[in-house]
Amino acid sequence: MTFETRDMTPADVPACVAILNPIIAAGGTTAYEEPYTEEYFLEHYCNEPPVSNVVLHNGTIIGFQAAFEVEQGLYSIGTFTDRNNPVRGAGAALMAKTKSDCRTRGGTAILAKITEDNTGALAFYSKMGFEDFTVDKAAHTRKSGKVVDKIIKRFAL
Repeated sequence: MTFETRDMTPADVPACVAILNPIIAAGGTTAYEEPYTEEYFLEHYCNEPPVSNVVLHNGTIIGFQAAFEVEQGLYSIGTFTDRNNPVRGAGAALMAKTKSDCRTRGGTAILAKITEDNTGALAFYSKMGFEDFTVDKAAHTRKSGKVVDKIIKRFAL
């Protein structure tokens, strides 16, 4: 399967919001609880992070990833792919570009902070070479009142 990966642009925002908001609405696989507006997404995912990428298949955006620099050389990552029309390999294609971009910026490691109930993301990041790093106990409370840990995985660049 062939993918195109590239830097995210403001023109990509509507497609990315259309991917993210159904994931939030479904619940249980992201710490986000409220849908994103296009304006907030533009600021938080397109303008704020030093690394933000999209992946396209047959000319359509099917996922995005952003890496926020939390301290010099250390990035925290978020990855979202289209759950309504999943395309196998999209996350791996994004990860390859994001790892390269973080290295180019002098990065030394990437963290993935995943709620313990997001088994798909835990498996994905492990498959991408991330290793268990630490656990942030009772780090997130779901709308339902359920308290969950965040599993922090680390990838050395």
